[in-house]
Formats: sequence, C-alpha cells, structure tokens
Amino acid sequence: MERAHDQIITDPILNEMAKNIEEAMKILENGQREVEERQKYILKDIPGPLQGCGQDVSSILQLIQNLMYGEEKEDSQRMHGLGERGHVTLLGHSLVAYISGLHRERVRRLSIRVQSDTTLWLCRIFRYENGSAYYHDDDREGLLRVCRLVLYSRYEDYATEGYAVLSCRHPVIYQSSACRPGLGHYLCSQLGLALSSLCTVPSSTTFGSEHQMDVSVLDRLIKDDVKSGKVPLLLIANAGTAGAGHTDKLGNLRELCDQHNMWLHVEGVNLATLALSCVTSSVLAATRCDSMTLTLGPWLGLPAVPAVTLYRHEDPALALATGLASTQVAEKLRALPLWMSLQNLGHDRIVKRIKHALRLVEDEVNSPIVLFKFSQETSPESPESNGDSLDEYSEGEIEFQDTLNRWLGEQLAQQVPSSGVDLVHLEDEGSCVRFNPLMTSALLGTQDGDVDALMERIGEMVPLLSLTMCLRHEFREEVSNHSNLTYVEDLNWPGLGGIRYNPTCKDPDESKRQLLQEKINGDLLKNLQQLETEVEFSTGPEFSPEKSCIFIGMATENLDVAKLVDAIAAMGRDIEEGSKLLDNMTETVQRGIQEAERQLQKANEEKIMKEGVLRQIPVVGSVLNWFSPVQSSVNGKTFNLVAGSLDSTESIYSMKTQPVKETDLTPVFNITKQSDGKKLFHRSPASSESLSVASSVSQPGDVETVHFQVPVAQVYSTETTEDLPSRPCRPSHSSEDSLAEEVEN
Repeated sequence: MERAHDQIITDPILNEMAKNIEEAMKILENGQREVEERQKYILKDIPGPLQGCGQDVSSILQLIQNLMYGEEKEDSQRMHGLGERGHVTLLGHSLVAYISGLHRERVRRLSIRVQSDTTLWLCRIFRYENGSAYYHDDDREGLLRVCRLVLYSRYEDYATEGYAVLSCRHPVIYQSSACRPGLGHYLCSQLGLALSSLCTVPSSTTFGSEHQMDVSVLDRLIKDDVKSGKVPLLLIANAGTAGAGHTDKLGNLRELCDQHNMWLHVEGVNLATLALSCVTSSVLAATRCDSMTLTLGPWLGLPAVPAVTLYRHEDPALALATGLASTQVAEKLRALPLWMSLQNLGHDRIVKRIKHALRLVEDEVNSPIVLFKFSQETSPESPESNGDSLDEYSEGEIEFQDTLNRWLGEQLAQQVPSSGVDLVHLEDEGSCVRFNPLMTSALLGTQDGDVDALMERIGEMVPLLSLTMCLRHEFREEVSNHSNLTYVEDLNWPGLGGIRYNPTCKDPDESKRQLLQEKINGDLLKNLQQLETEVEFSTGPEFSPEKSCIFIGMATENLDVAKLVDAIAAMGRDIEEGSKLLDNMTETVQRGIQEAERQLQKANEEKIMKEGVLRQIPVVGSVLNWFSPVQSSVNGKTFNLVAGSLDSTESIYSMKTQPVKETDLTPVFNITKQSDGKKLFHRSPASSESLSVASSVSQPGDVETVHFQVPVAQVYSTETTEDLPSRPCRPSHSSEDSLAEEVEN
C-alpha cells in the first residue's frame, strides 16, 4: 500500500506531509513515554524563553500531548479517535498552508475548483438549488454577512452614506424567543445597530408548539413597525431550536416574508435531515429560504471544518462588497479541508452518519433531540403543601428540582461520556438534560450500547432523586428537634440539605465563638467522612455563602433520617465536650506545674535543713558523704491530669506498680459503627439497634464500639536512684519547661 501510495503522489513534499501528519497523530493519540520523561516535559509547561538551539518536532508534540491531557491516565477522558476522516481533514488544513506558497495562477485555478465543487455538492446534498456558499469558522459569521447584504439591498444609499441612511428608517431584525442566546445582540453589536433594531417574537402558546415562533404575533409586530416607519429587514427562523430542537412553521413564515419583502434565514440541527431521502414537510420548507447555515463538523464528525452559509442573490457585486464572495485566495482555500473530507466520505456515508444519529432516537425526524427532566409533584396530604406558604414553597421546590436535574445531567455526562448528554435551561421548563445525537454522536462515536447504558443509569438515579425529594422535609423537621443543630437552606445543593452544630459557648467575644463553631463543625465533618456509609458529607457548593456547615448528599435506600440527625448531634456534643476537656486540661496542667514547683522547692529546702549546711559545700560535702552517707527515702510526685492533683510516688516504688484510682479513669469517647458500614443509618425493625454515640456499653450483634482514650500524664521527682517500675514513667525536673515537656510526651 505504501509503495502504491508513493507512486500515485509524485510530489515528494505532499507525500512527506501525509506521512508526517499520520506520525504526529500517532504520537498525540497513542504516544506514551517513560515516567521520567513525562515528568521532564511537565516541568517545561512553565512558560520561559525560547531555547537557543531549538527543539525537535517529537519533543514539541510530546509537550502538546502533556498540555492536552496533563496527568490523565484514563483514555476514556480523551476525545474519540479521529479515524481516517479526521486525518484527511487535518491534512487539508496543512495543505492550505502549503498551497498558498505556490505560484499565484496555480493557486487561483485550484481554489476556484475546490470552492465550486464543494458548493455544488452541498447544494445537491441539502436540496438548495442555485445557491452560493460562504465558508466561515464562526457559525454566526455567515448570518452577519447576510445581514450586511440585506442592508445594501434595502438601502440604496447605504454604500455611500453609511449609517446616516438608517436614522430616518430604522431596520428591524426579528428572531424567535427560542433562538440561541446572544445571537441577536451579536448581530447588533457587529452591525452597529441599536438594540431597538432587534425584535424578539414570543413562542406560540398552543399545546405542542410551545417552542415555535408565533406567526400571528409576528405578523402584528411587522405591521406595527411598518406603520411607525421602520423597515422589516430580516427574519431568523429555526429548523431545530437551540434548546428543544423544534422547527418553526417555515412555510407560513416564507409567505409572511414574501408579503413584507423580508429576508428569511434558517438555521438549526434539523437541517441535517435534508440529506435524507425522506424529509418532513416542515423541514423541507427550509429549501425555500433565502439563506441557511450548515454546521457540518458536528453532524459528520469532522474536526475543524468550516461552517457553510448557503444563500441566493442575483447581484454578485453586492455579495463581493459584503464579504460573502471574495477574490482572496486564502478565503477560497478555506473550503479545502471540507472538500477533501466530503470526497473521502462519499454521499452514502454522509447519509449513513445522519441516519445513525436519528436511529439513536428511534428515527424521530421531526425533532431528533430528546429532552427529559426529573419532576415530582408534592401531594396535597403531605406536610410540604402547607397552605400558609404554598407559593414560597412552590418556588423553592421548582428551584430545587432544577438543582437535582443539574446533578442528574452532570452524573450522566461523567458516567456515560460517549452519550454526549448535556444540560440546557429552558424558560418554561427550567433545567433539562438534553440528548442531541446529531451534534455529538459522530464525534463521540455513540452507539446503541451507550444509549442502553444511559437508560440504565437513569433508572438507578431517579429513585435516589425521588427519595431525596421526599425525605428533605423530614430531615428539616428532625434537625429542628435538636436545640444544638441548625438547618441550612441552600437550594443549589443536590441533597438532603445543610446542617450546622451550635456549641453551648458562653464567651461574650463573638469572634471566639465563631472560631469555636468553625473548629467543631470542621472536626465533625472529618469524623462523618471517615464513617463507612453510603451517605455523603461535604462542605457544600463551592460558592455557597453559608460557612461552618455540613451538607448531606443524596438520600439512599432505607435511610433513617432520625438516626442520621441523632448521630450528628451526639457526635457534635462529644467533640465539644472533648474540646472543653482539653481546655480544662490546659488549665489543670498549668496549676499542677506551679504546685509541683512549690512542693519540690519546699522538699529541697527540707533536705538542706536535714542534711546540714556543711554537706552543701562541694569539697566538704563530698568528704562527709564518703564517710557518712545520707540515707534518704523516695519523695517523688505523680501528677494526675483527670483529678488535677499531685500524689506521692511512695506506693509506686514500694509495690513496683502504679495504682489506679476510680477518679483516675480516663474519659472514653465511643463511636459505634456497624461492621457492615454501608448499612449505617439504615432503618431497622428493632429499636434496640439504634445508633449510640455517647454510650460506652458494647453493642451486641454486628455493632462494633471504637474507643478513643486520653492518656494521663505522670510526673516524677529525681530524688532516687532505685529501679523504676516497668510502667513507662519519666523523671521530672524542678523547672516549668521540663514539666511542660513531660506533659506533652
């Protein structure tokens, strides 16, 4: 194959270019280097000066790969393989740069052939007879050039007088309320028109036509503008609205535009169905429009090919003046990647790709976009439907359902990335999940198995959404039953809600109380996240105004909300009591250190008085101790953190063990958890199995009690050289720093 390929391509530069692109794509898609080399290139991600000797192409491609994928190791997060068609498109972009350097006459002949062939093929495929084409990267640019063309046509002096001719007779551009956001403002800003030149036509209120332009309202608006001296310039219609994929009544709109001498422009994803042998009458009416914009890249899975605006106009001079036609070679060569891709695909495979996308939605030609959302109405008997605050709760319920649908869309996009689902917000329906295979399936390679996986995930998530919606009110009621807990309302959080533990702090300083609250809630969140349970605990939305809160995620099957709230309250109390105990220990240690210093100093004074002054003199004392050693008894002290007292160590040295008093028992904090952690907080038929956090009694059956014990610090004196007991204990010193170090150890 390679030899035949080389024999066909006689130009060695073209042959080398094709090989280089193929090799570059292999490096970017499948190239994997050693870990050390990857780390080396990651360091080069930091911008710096150009290297003096330059870098080889392989190194540059490796750097690009690291910039694209970073540390990602899973191929599922990468773009679907480009395949042969993608490589052909990329080769076309490279050829544009190569051809532009050839002799001008050769470039002119080639560019004319490329543009004429591509325009002819597209007009035949999409049933747009006698049309011209404008190729552009921004899919709005074609409509912008069309608007300029219509301005030149309707205002004879526009070419010489400019915007001055528009002051007496203002032009008006009409668009549907279901049009893609920002399109009308973009046109006005680029054309230098006031926003008053943009007229938004409401959608129909007829059942089944909610997203279609209301033709009767449009007719009335046009007549009112004509009476006021304005010029109806152009109408933007949709063959597949940006959100719901509905098609306007293009036949009626065509007749209305003919009556008022208006230009009709059509855009939308449903225009792709014009390539099929069987087309609905509503979409087929688009072939009678004055211009249409086609986005072939997403429809056919071709990367970086230009969008195409097909139009009909009899005056080529005006098309040249407005930029729809061009004498520049670079403009004409813009169609080269598309020209090569269309030839590589062929008519049959173009139709096959569009049919495959429609088959994923069961050949729904009228609107090949599926929109769905989770919606659960509140029953009249439920406590949520309180008549006192019905309106407020209804608004909150709608907003919360939008949050749940956003969560649903994000989860589906993450778990089934090949499905290409995304989120869309409609004015009437709110947040919805959209499946638009015509725009995503060719690029992502969506298959029937992806649709089945999508349906399976929806079946798993909808019960969780319904359960969360039902238990949310119960969770709020259970939180209100605890004086030390506060329910936090955040409609942007997809879960049961937020909760805040309020410590019983009497400190008058507000800042100290707030710091204590933040610390306790932070420790409480860490402890909850360590539990082995299906319930998720989080700090909440990233930009939430609520601080020092714990947000509970989606409800799980058989979740016992009362157990959950009781456990959080009890755990918060234990953390607060532990914090108080540590504070009390600090004060106790300080008092103990002072008392130990005083007693040790008193003991040293008594020792000096008992032994005599002469024994304190260095030379004399050594001689006296040699002839007459002093027999001293152990006079050590032990410091009990719990009791806060200094006791004698005489019993320790006599019995060779440390006695434990009842008052010396270390406080124990218990967190009970079931051995099967995934069932924690689940409803159980026996009330005796309820979750206990504060009790130290062992739980029977499958419940395990985990103990956290605070050690008791011991302090000893240095007045003995006898053997110390086997229990770890350290000698104390008379200084405060030594005692403090002992307590820390």
